[in-house]
Amino acid sequence: MITYEFPLNERIRTLLRLEDLFERARHFLGRDTPHDHHACLTGIFEILEVVGRADLKSDLLQELDRQRIFLEALRANPAISEEKLNAVLGEIERAFTALHASAGKSGHELRENEWLMAVKQRAAIPGGTSEFDLPSYHFWMHRGGDARREDLIAWLHPLDPISTAMAVVLRVLRESARSSTLVAHGGVFTQGPGEKPAQMLRLTLARDYACVPEVSANKYALNIRFLIPDGVQKSRVFDRDVAFDLAFCGL
Repeated sequence: MITYEFPLNERIRTLLRLEDLFERARHFLGRDTPHDHHACLTGIFEILEVVGRADLKSDLLQELDRQRIFLEALRANPAISEEKLNAVLGEIERAFTALHASAGKSGHELRENEWLMAVKQRAAIPGGTSEFDLPSYHFWMHRGGDARREDLIAWLHPLDPISTAMAVVLRVLRESARSSTLVAHGGVFTQGPGEKPAQMLRLTLARDYACVPEVSANKYALNIRFLIPDGVQKSRVFDRDVAFDLAFCGL
């Protein structure tokens, strides 16, 4: 099975992009070659660009607080495990406290590092980190793998509160999913507005289907077309029935 996630607002879109960037940076952090650590560092630079948005920290704090209020209201529900609810609320509270306590703009410690910012500027240019452009970076790349990893861990550390808050928000959102099994007849599915607005859709289908979903959604309707991916010509609609699971994620 393959699961596709489609954010329905800009806040969740940004968080999904951040999640992908953090996963990529940590993947290459765990490897040893200079090229792996270059990929990790460029991932950190991309994260820095995203978290540099002035409202991201406040957006995360608002979303954590909104989730806390919603979950607190579930205490009276006998179908909800109080132990699990307390555990999730504890995670939200810790993430909120750590993010709120982080001073200044997220990632400001990295922006004050002149050497890092020089590398970041050159990394935005194709081939810009060549040894004749940045001899000091060439020297860093020739340090031992453990020494480079220590530096990368130190540079990722100031971004931990953002990473933790993002992970909590997305996990709670995914666990709120209301799922159903549907069929797109002739590769097309249309549905009217749901009872409750969602923040994200999760669409799961068997990898045997040689198609990918294209989603268009607003408060009036949800439209899904399953397209045949083609690297040569414009994608065409997959003109067979497609069975899939659709989950609406939103608190």
